[in-house]
Order: sequence, then C-alpha cells, then structure tokens
Amino acid sequence: MQPFTQLPSHRPAPVLAPAPDPVPAPAPVLVAVGHGSRDPRARAALARLLDRVRELRPGLDVRLAHVELNAPLLDAALAALAAEGREAVLVPLLFAPGHHVTHDLPAALAALPDLRARVAAPLGPHPLLVEALADRLAEAGWTPADSASRATGVVLASAGSRDPRSAAVLRRTAAALGDRLGGTPVLAAYASAAAPTVPEAVAALTARGRHRIAVASCFTAPGLFAARAAAHAPWIAADPLGAHPALARLVLHRYDGAARARAGRPATPARELAAI
Repeated sequence: MQPFTQLPSHRPAPVLAPAPDPVPAPAPVLVAVGHGSRDPRARAALARLLDRVRELRPGLDVRLAHVELNAPLLDAALAALAAEGREAVLVPLLFAPGHHVTHDLPAALAALPDLRARVAAPLGPHPLLVEALADRLAEAGWTPADSASRATGVVLASAGSRDPRSAAVLRRTAAALGDRLGGTPVLAAYASAAAPTVPEAVAALTARGRHRIAVASCFTAPGLFAARAAAHAPWIAADPLGAHPALARLVLHRYDGAARARAGRPATPARELAAI
C-alpha cells in the first residue's frame, strides 16, 4: 500500500489591509494680535470678533493675544504654541504697517526661533474694511441722502503712527470709503503720533463748506483713542468695528494669505475676494 502523500496547501495568501492615509497636519493656529487697552470693553469686543471668525471656519484653532496691557500677552501666547509644537499665523488686528506690525511682532517671533510662524498683513487697505466702515457709519445715522449732499464730510479716525507707510494706507482707505459714500470727501486723521488730528481734519472739511461732518472709527474695539476721536465729532460718530461680519472675513483672508505664502501656494486671486 502506497503511503499517503500530503498535497501542497492551496490556502489563499492573507489579504493585507491598505495602509491608512497619512493624517494631515493641523492647520496653523490663527493668533489674532490686538494692541491691548485699559478699557474693559475692548477685550470683550475682540472676543466677539474671534467668535465670529470661528463660526466662519469651524475647527480652526483661533486664539487672542495682545501687544501690551491685556492678557494673554503675545510673548506668553507664542511660548505656549512653541511648547505645543504648533505652527501659527499672527494676524494683527491693526490697520496699517506701523511699529507694532513691522517691529514688535517680528521681534516676538525672533525670540522663539523654534516656533514655525509668520506675520500676516495688517487689515488695511481692503474692500472688506471699507464695507465695515461704511456699515458702522450707516448704523450711526448716515443715509444715502447724506452721500448725495454737498454739506457732508467724513473724518476717518485711527490711532496713528510715525511710519509714513501707515499714513499712506489710511489715506488709501479714506479714498476708498469716499468712493463708497458716493464721492463724499473723507480725510484720514489720527489720535496720536501723526497729523492731522481729528479736530484739524474737521476744520479742514469745514473750510471746504462741509458742515455735517461724521467721524468713522478705524478701531477694532473701544478704548481711549476711539473715545477721544468720537468726542470731536461735530455730527455723528460711528462705533468701532468690533465683530462686524466683514471684519471677521478680512481676518480670515489675511490668515489664508499668510498660510498660503508659507506653503508656497499663490494668494487668493482678487476675483475670489467677494466669496470670502
């Protein structure tokens, strides 16, 4: 009798599970950097603005920091991000390239060389900023009839800076706001460090026959400078921009532009801005 010969096994080879897709790196943290203020309303106003940013971009890590006066201070906020190993984009809640944008924020990053981060452009000039300024004026009482009147004028009040680039940005913003208001003359003025002051701009418009003069507030939140500018309004004074929807969209636009630049991707084309 022949011995039984074991046949080779024909069991199918085990099926290997596909390798899991790599987990994408988290988006950089958006660090919104305000100046800081002793006015207790200021921090609350910025918190509401950032809540609106979070509503527009669910899941994005959005944090607040201040250059001075209020916690969390920028240095502490950046140190926490470095300890977490996170990447960040700093979005200045400021409207022009003054000392804080061109010096203080880059210096804060230079002090933490291991932190991967970059500074976004300031909020001005931009059509979304002009939209927010015009809406705040309308809330204060500006009407289409005022845009058509030869008696009206607007002073665009901001903090001010000794950097000539800052004044150039505010003048461009003033010109764009004037265009949006149907050709109403709009003069940029400053609460400190630059000329003209708000009273000087009011006097200049009055000399041109403009006797119904409004003050537009190019400030993100209530504070000493915003209150001082509003006190000089001969007619109406707009509130600070605060949590205006257009300002929240602008914060995200500046964040996206800086994040794309860091990744080597082109910035958002101008034609897409209306959808932001």
